[in-house]
Amino acid sequence: MTCDFDVLINGGGPVGMGLAIELGQRDIKTCVIERHHDPQPIPKGQNLTQRTGEHFQAWGCEAELRTAHPLPKGAGIGGMTAYGTLLSDYTYDWLNRSNVKDFYFSAHARLPQYATERVLRNRAAEIPAVTVHYGWSGTHLTLTEEAAELGIAETNGHHTDSLSARYVVGCDGSRSLIKSQSGIGEDLSEHNRVMALLVFRSKALHDLLERHPGKAFYNVLHPDLQGYWMFFGRVDHGHSWFFHAPIPNGLAKEDVDFPALLQRAVGQDFDFEIDYVGTWDLRVSTAQTYRKGRAFVAGDAAHSHPPYGGFGINTGFEDARNLGWKLAAVLQGWGTYDLLDSYGAERRPVFISTAEDFIERFIHEDRTFLKTYSPEKDAKAFENAWYSRNLDAAEVQAFEPNYAGSPIVHGSEGTPSALGAHSFEAAPGHHLPPPGPHGAEVAELLGPDFTLFAQTSCDTAPLKQAFRERSLPLKTAASNPDWHSVWGHNIVLVRPDGFVAFAGERINEQAAHEVCDVIAGRPKAIAT
Repeated sequence: MTCDFDVLINGGGPVGMGLAIELGQRDIKTCVIERHHDPQPIPKGQNLTQRTGEHFQAWGCEAELRTAHPLPKGAGIGGMTAYGTLLSDYTYDWLNRSNVKDFYFSAHARLPQYATERVLRNRAAEIPAVTVHYGWSGTHLTLTEEAAELGIAETNGHHTDSLSARYVVGCDGSRSLIKSQSGIGEDLSEHNRVMALLVFRSKALHDLLERHPGKAFYNVLHPDLQGYWMFFGRVDHGHSWFFHAPIPNGLAKEDVDFPALLQRAVGQDFDFEIDYVGTWDLRVSTAQTYRKGRAFVAGDAAHSHPPYGGFGINTGFEDARNLGWKLAAVLQGWGTYDLLDSYGAERRPVFISTAEDFIERFIHEDRTFLKTYSPEKDAKAFENAWYSRNLDAAEVQAFEPNYAGSPIVHGSEGTPSALGAHSFEAAPGHHLPPPGPHGAEVAELLGPDFTLFAQTSCDTAPLKQAFRERSLPLKTAASNPDWHSVWGHNIVLVRPDGFVAFAGERINEQAAHEVCDVIAGRPKAIAT
């Protein structure tokens, strides 16, 4: 069957557009269907991790990301937690991602999602293999053994059309058309709370928070809210903000006094103007599989959760990097369908761990703390417990998504997880860290193929021959002994998405063939 495209992507938000760039840079003919002509001006998805900065390096638009929404000098992008109200005397720093900056090739960033989307849209427009239909939405999906066919319609018009591709990816949000019409179910963890989202302007709040310099987002733990946060984030520094908070149970949106809710969270009256009021259901949702035949889901279509900790958009971008090179591998003829199954085998358990070990753990631990301690009941016990919380930023150190035990990683054991430990060792299944001050040199050597770093004394001919026999793309990098001293291995093979595929001291012919069989998707069994 002749198809219009190699890959159709329903949904051109940040994840969909990132995936299109990942594919398009490999000359994979890709079409994106996006219902909005312009990015929507809701300031969400603002905290971009160092790892996301690496994605933008790979996509050729990191410099544009840094200039898309500049912050004033000294603005800072750190976080803070307060007890009771935002202006409480009880506070501590929270989620300081700069604590792990040395383990990545790029810096973290902070900008609203609509600014990030503009950068990605502009980059996609530069790639000949990428076609984008703005102002259109997917309407129905038909899957066969040979292709995927997506019916589309103008969002605000009457025209319809149908497009076909070898594969289709739903990057179309938690109510994904691709997910539902391909028959992918979802697992839900309901919290039965409705949350408010306010966008407002206030120079007065900026002035009140000058006592906490270098902060961009603020969590408020109130004993009445059972561990659910009220939280604030800066948008345009010094002027505009967003605010999330639980709505009292049983109240309809139209019955909520949103200005009073905002004043209560801050802890005193202040001047502000509300520009937007919305609500969302607090729950965690995980697709039961990330693939059904020729259909895949990514981003919020695959997983959604409360915006606690800024994990959402970053997790979606990682989906795009993981799925992109694997789709390209199959379309270019060197990967197998088992390689496509490894997308879900790697990414799904990482999200489940993110939700359970971080997001929902925050809620449960805060709930327990608030039940146990109170400055009114026992000020000394409360203060001792309060100031011992999160001071070492343990959650930032422990959030190290990895694919240990992945069916396409040779020589690793375990289960893919978000829990790990940042290290400079080049460990199979883990993100390749920069080798100290040489990070920029190594970053320039990483690219769309597998990259081989090896000491000059190592015989890597068996591995190179095994790659050639299977037509696997390999770049041999000019290596530096100092790098290997930091990484702890003489031979380091890196995947196209920056994760270590193999690390060791030597490799013979048999081991070389085993490595190549695994990374191309030919293990004996792959989880779906």
